Amino acid sequence: MKSINEDIKNNSFKQVYLLYGEEAYLKRMYKEKLRNALVEKDDTMNYNYYAGKGISIPEIIDIGETLPFFAERRLIVIENSGLFKSSNDFSDYVKELPETTYLLFVEEEVDKRNKLFKAVKDKGRVIEMVRQDSKTLTTWILSKLKSENKNITRAALELFLTKTGDDMEHIEKELEKLVCYCMDKDSITPEEVEVVCTVTVTNKIFDMISAIAEKKQEKALNLYYDLLSLKEPPMRILFLIVRQFNLLLQVKEMKRLGKDNSEIAKRTSLAPFLVGKYFAQAGHFEKEQLKIALQDCVETEEAVKSGRLNDKIGVEMLIVKYSA
Repeated sequence: MKSINEDIKNNSFKQVYLLYGEEAYLKRMYKEKLRNALVEKDDTMNYNYYAGKGISIPEIIDIGETLPFFAERRLIVIENSGLFKSSNDFSDYVKELPETTYLLFVEEEVDKRNKLFKAVKDKGRVIEMVRQDSKTLTTWILSKLKSENKNITRAALELFLTKTGDDMEHIEKELEKLVCYCMDKDSITPEEVEVVCTVTVTNKIFDMISAIAEKKQEKALNLYYDLLSLKEPPMRILFLIVRQFNLLLQVKEMKRLGKDNSEIAKRTSLAPFLVGKYFAQAGHFEKEQLKIALQDCVETEEAVKSGRLNDKIGVEMLIVKYSA
C-alpha cells in the first residue's frame, strides 16, 4: 500500500497493478485512488471496466491496443475475473503491453503459481490487502472519529471492536451509525456502542462456541438458526467453526508454553484484549477434544462435498454432539 501511495505522489506508475485479498475496504479505496490518479475522474473515453468471470480477453486486448483519446494513458480495470485461478493466454499480452495502456486487476483470491500472476508481478505491482491488526484499526478508527470531532473511551473502543470484528467496511458502517446516534455528544461510551452496534457473524460464532463449551445446547442451536436466517451458508458457518477451534487450540498451546498475551495476539492476529476471552473459552476444552473436534469438522465437510450428508444437517449434528 505504501508503494501505491509513493507511485501516486511521484506520478510514476507501473503499467500493471494487482490488488487482492480479503480486505474489501482497502481494495476499493486503492482501486479508486489509482483510477483517479491514472485518468481524469470524468474521463469515460480512456477508462474501461470489466467485472466477473467469462469476460472477453480478445475484447480487452483490442481496447488495450487503442491509443488513448487526448490523454496520456488508457486504464482498464478488471475485477473478480478469476483469471488468476485459471489457465489463459492473457499473461503473454501483459508482458507486451503498449506504453499507453495500464491494467488494474482487483481479485479476492489468486494462485501464485498462475502464469498471469507471475507476469503481473514481473511487470508491475502485486499488493495483498489483508485484514488489519488491532493497533492499525484503532489508529484508523480514532482518526475517523477525530474528523467528526468525537472522542471514545477505551472501554467503548474495545467493546466496539469486539462487536464489529476486523472487517473495515463493516467497521466504517458501524462508525457512521455511532456518530449519527451520538450527534449531540462529544464522547462515545460503552452504553452507546451497546445500543447501536450490531454483532458480526464471526462474533456470533464465538458466542455459539461458548454456548457449546458451556453445554448450553438450546442457545448454541438458536445462534446457529440465527445465522441461517441471516442467509449464512452452512459451509461458511462450518469454516468459521473450524477457524474458532483452531484459534482456541493455538491460544491454549501457546499459554501452556508460557507465551504472554501480546505474543499470542501477534501470532494469531487477535486483538490483545481478546486473548483473555479466547483463553477462558479454551479452558472449557481439553487439547485432545479440540483436535477431535477439528477432525470431525473435516469429516463433515468431506461428507457434505461427496453428497453423503446435507450441509445444514451436518453442521447441526456437530453442534448437537459437542453441546450435549
